[in-house]
Amino acid sequence: MTQGFDLVEGVAAGLEDRAAAWWFVQDFAEHWVAPLGEDDGWAETDLAAAEDRLGVRLPAALREAYGLFGRRPDLTANHDVLLGPADLRIDEDGKVLVFRAENQGAAAWGVLLDDLHRPDPAVLIETGGTWRPWLDRLSVALVELVLSESLHAPEDRSDHLEPLGDETLHLVEEQYVQLPFPDYPVGSEQPGSRWFAGDDVLLRVDGDAFLYARALTPDALADLRKAFPGDWLDGE
Repeated sequence: MTQGFDLVEGVAAGLEDRAAAWWFVQDFAEHWVAPLGEDDGWAETDLAAAEDRLGVRLPAALREAYGLFGRRPDLTANHDVLLGPADLRIDEDGKVLVFRAENQGAAAWGVLLDDLHRPDPAVLIETGGTWRPWLDRLSVALVELVLSESLHAPEDRSDHLEPLGDETLHLVEEQYVQLPFPDYPVGSEQPGSRWFAGDDVLLRVDGDAFLYARALTPDALADLRKAFPGDWLDGE
């Protein structure tokens, strides 16, 4: 792990409450991406304008995240996109506030309008025209967003292995520490996503077929590819 920052301990602490989640994002940004700056969040005027346009009040968790790191695309928009305040929208049925969109329009994430009064409401995901539970707390979903977007960093620090294979999956489970994320998507009958960490490496296993990797350094990524040989998307 990087000196002074342990991903496993950091995630465990960050899942405790909203304030801890934002401390984790700050620490993760500092050690894995770039430190947060004073201008990395949206201004109150931007958030108020979005609320006036939509006719709703944004949940506290979303307001806090926007104010801290909402203008950092390297944390929020490497692949899928945390929508800016001006792009927030209500779904066609008028039931869900959409705050995140998949990069090709195949999915969206949102919060029920009926839950917007909650400081840290549950999050839904929409695929194929149907909304389903994603994670039980918005702050946890935003931590997951930051980690997921880090998996699409520059090619010399991130990669994707497909198919995963039973042997590689076993090695991941054996050699890396699973991060204490709740099971998600909530209530899914299919295997969901699991996170693992090792020395200077962050991994996400999706079901039993995909492995996404983010390394702190190019050398750490090269070592990972050697440890798990296979059809890496960006590997040589």
